[in-house]
Amino acid sequence: MNAPQTVAAVQRLSPLDALETRILLCHVTGLSRIELITRSEQTLTPSQAEALQRALQRRVAGEPVAYIVGQREFYGLMLRVSPDVLIPRPDTELLVELALQRLPARGRVLDMGTGSGAIAVAIAHSRADADVTALDRSTAALAVAEDNAARHLAQRAQPVRFLKSDWYGGALGDSQFDLIVSNPPYIVARDPHLAQGDLRFEPVDALTDHGDGLSALRTIAAGAAAHLDSGWLLMEHGYDQAEAVRELLGLHGFADVQSWRDLAGIERVSGGRR
Repeated sequence: MNAPQTVAAVQRLSPLDALETRILLCHVTGLSRIELITRSEQTLTPSQAEALQRALQRRVAGEPVAYIVGQREFYGLMLRVSPDVLIPRPDTELLVELALQRLPARGRVLDMGTGSGAIAVAIAHSRADADVTALDRSTAALAVAEDNAARHLAQRAQPVRFLKSDWYGGALGDSQFDLIVSNPPYIVARDPHLAQGDLRFEPVDALTDHGDGLSALRTIAAGAAAHLDSGWLLMEHGYDQAEAVRELLGLHGFADVQSWRDLAGIERVSGGRR
């Protein structure tokens, strides 16, 4: 597209679909979605037109919109994201809902492999009484998570505790929790989806265990007993892994083992109670 361009002309000529075009326009102009309508004849400045052109080129090349604009909404919160973390997805909101239903008053919750901090921040934002700990082995991911906590939990009396740890590493010590949640890497190695769509740009170690997709889930299930006083372990997993995860939970002594379906009807989260 050649400058000068009006907001309306950009939307008409964009190579992207209408929704993605609106998101990128809002990002480069600072206009709201309503203002894109009421100020549709506004002309983009040269710097805005240049920024939009770069954003369009990145998206046409396949880069996720969330990485281009640096944020994604999750559980009603606008979270910062970067290529160091997975893009939060609506499917994972089911894990948050289940956690909030099972977290006792002033409960202690551990989010394992927090990434952007989406799960931990959403729980802490919804439950001011909760004692929330989140861990990740990636320093870069923890920086993003801490920024999201600062954005949304600044007024919270009890801050979220972030730890650098590879699952049940030494950073946890003998800490005890009432609830453990996790959205770990569960895609099977060489799954063709890893080379398609947004997944091509997301951190591969947060997507796959480079094995059968169950190794992280095994580690979490096996080590949970040492850190759960009593309460629930809830884990997100792949579309065809529910039965295997239920077997893991049963193997490690969990009761009330069950799976829950996401909005698409797929068994997306499995858990059990100690």
